[in-house]
Amino acid sequence: MSFSTSLARGVAPTAPGTLHARTVTGDLCVPPSPGRTVRFGRGERPDVDLEVGIDDLRVSRRHAELTFRQGHWWLRSTGLQLVRLPRGRMMHRASEPLPLTTGYTPLFVKGSGYREHLVELYVADHDDQGPVSRRRADTLRPQTWALDDDERLLLVVLGQRYLLYEEDPRPLTYSMAARQLAHLRPGGNWNERRIEYRIEVVRRRLHGTGFRYALMHDRSEERPSDNSLLHNLLKGLVESTTLVPPDLNLVDDAPGGPDGTPGGEP
Repeated sequence: MSFSTSLARGVAPTAPGTLHARTVTGDLCVPPSPGRTVRFGRGERPDVDLEVGIDDLRVSRRHAELTFRQGHWWLRSTGLQLVRLPRGRMMHRASEPLPLTTGYTPLFVKGSGYREHLVELYVADHDDQGPVSRRRADTLRPQTWALDDDERLLLVVLGQRYLLYEEDPRPLTYSMAARQLAHLRPGGNWNERRIEYRIEVVRRRLHGTGFRYALMHDRSEERPSDNSLLHNLLKGLVESTTLVPPDLNLVDDAPGGPDGTPGGEP
């Protein structure tokens, strides 16, 4: 395998269940044999089968392992630092083993400072066709959601920090949003109660439409706060490009600058 090629592009046809793994220092291909274990970390053979983070003392010598049983490759974290999986899921050495799905799974081993070390995994399926070039194919557009003018303005006001791509954004409070909206749309009766109602209408409409994040309370478990659901709504709308940075033009003339705080530039 060429190290310039990511497993995200697919793998050559192999027996279903075959594990392909790759880091910047090496790769391997392991058939699905019951009880077979593959270990990766900062150490060297025979302690590990695949090296990762070899220059980073925050990475454990044996940081994680994959074992084939019950028809799946099961991932278990054995290192001191966390392993990050897709969708932000974290694994600690005390976490229960997790079965990999077929196809591509990137893992990130936490290292020193902000470093993260990539381990690419690919579990072969029966219909894998190998890497396919799609350079001339039409680009798939992201799924977006329709918003009316009032909804877009309201969500842009609440989500300005998300559209500025801040590192850890949070929504504006309803009271701050109401003040901005009163300036932008005088006579629009934008008070906190109306804002709360309109946000709930949007959440209910988008719930169950394939939206990436939870938008409604799960009554079978502990209910998240309304602020968490608003965060999910804004994060999903920005990530899907339903809301985009040019939408900030809608609030350019709001007092106090783009985040609604006093003391903006004149």
